[in-house]
Amino acid sequence: MQKNILVTGSKGQLGRSLSKITKANNAYNFVFIDKEEADITSKEALEALFSQHKFFAVLHFAAYTAVDRAESEPETCELVNHKATEQIAKLCNQHSSKLLYISTDYVFDGTKPSPYMPTDKPNPLSVYGTTKLRGEQAVLANCKQSIIIRTSWLYSEFGNNFVKTMRRLGSEKDEIGVVFDQVGSPCYATDLAKVVMMLLCKEFNGQIFHFSNEGVCSWYDFARKTMLLSGLKCKVRPIKTTEYPTAATRPQFSLLDKSDIKTFLSIDIPHWEDSLAECIKTMEK
Repeated sequence: MQKNILVTGSKGQLGRSLSKITKANNAYNFVFIDKEEADITSKEALEALFSQHKFFAVLHFAAYTAVDRAESEPETCELVNHKATEQIAKLCNQHSSKLLYISTDYVFDGTKPSPYMPTDKPNPLSVYGTTKLRGEQAVLANCKQSIIIRTSWLYSEFGNNFVKTMRRLGSEKDEIGVVFDQVGSPCYATDLAKVVMMLLCKEFNGQIFHFSNEGVCSWYDFARKTMLLSGLKCKVRPIKTTEYPTAATRPQFSLLDKSDIKTFLSIDIPHWEDSLAECIKTMEK
């Protein structure tokens, strides 16, 4: 008998990437929902979903991710990233469902000189980072069978993301400026979706894992490689963060240490350049 899996945020990058890799999967029956199908900020809508289906697991991908807009819409960001997550965690615990929650490098302040460990103390600098951290805390406080995965610089062939923006700008402009003093590692959503699938058959005991692709780069390096792999002649000029002011403060160093998840799943993680090449190849099919 197939096990039911609820996936929130089904039309986001990770939701669509998961849908892509699970088309031939017969072990699970995926119930994909987005805001059109169910309002996750409504307690009644969530309770109706849990009453309708017996969920083996919930993959909670839905989030308020407009980082800069969140600074002027803190209540909405709080409602989606914290309060809705808290309600989902309580329902998962009540119905004995596993809960996998996706979080972010924005829970850190980016001042550490070495890769962030899952055990490092968070210190968010933005409304988005603060509400995602509260979401993490709500998951751990309310659901025994939970796992949190923090990721960074997520991109894919779906939705709006840095790679797609660079490809668009690269085809429109001769030169662009991209910050070189914010450092981390991109994460191809398909690679993360594969890891999520591997975790489903494991014990969920409130673990926190970090996942992104291997290697390290600045946004400038990421943009330059995107242009090169896309065959675009646009020149990428390195600029400082101070030359590109944003409403929300970004962590300057957000490299995540992935040792724990590599050991837990016995996996090798692809290098960011290899996964970027795969993504661009998929886009150009």
